Amino acid sequence: MPTDARAWQRMLSGRRLDLLDPSPVDVELSDIAHGLARVARWNGQTSGDHAFSVAQHSLMVEAIAARICGDYTPDIALMTLLHDAPEYVIGDMISPFKAVVGGGYKDVEARLTGAIHIRFGLPAVTPAKIKTMIKKADTISAYYEATELAGFTSKEAQTFFGQPRNITRDMLDIDPMPTREAETRFRDRFNEIEALRLARTAESKGAAGK
Repeated sequence: MPTDARAWQRMLSGRRLDLLDPSPVDVELSDIAHGLARVARWNGQTSGDHAFSVAQHSLMVEAIAARICGDYTPDIALMTLLHDAPEYVIGDMISPFKAVVGGGYKDVEARLTGAIHIRFGLPAVTPAKIKTMIKKADTISAYYEATELAGFTSKEAQTFFGQPRNITRDMLDIDPMPTREAETRFRDRFNEIEALRLARTAESKGAAGK
């Protein structure tokens, strides 16, 4: 019998991603979009014909961040869109269970985040100020997911997530999407942001050459 535990995940792209020592070269957008569109938020305990996926949650958080962040650069947009990207291989563990598991989960998550960021030309560690902004957007999203989809009363949701300000339900695309739609829209938004990043880089190089 084999004695060594397998630490890698075979992806549909053909990559083998080592979960304990992930390499940026094994990270592919197609795998991230595919995986996140098939991971359910709230352990699947949401209303509607489809699960509310991490891909759709990521799109919603990114849309909220665009509204609340003063200087919303393409790099910040991409960090926001990818804020839960490690879950394409480790799943979405609900907060109460994360607290029980402790630091081991966080370590794996941080390594995966670093590999994903490096793969797409972002800092391995999200700067603290940006991380705080993303957390705020994430909490706003969680409030509306809780009240609109997961059966929380407004009072219950306020206890855990606070009361959102300046972001209302009608601003958000919260109706659960079919898997393929969530995957496509996540990938499309990634490509839109990448185009903005490339344009900004070209503009900076052009200005430097004058």
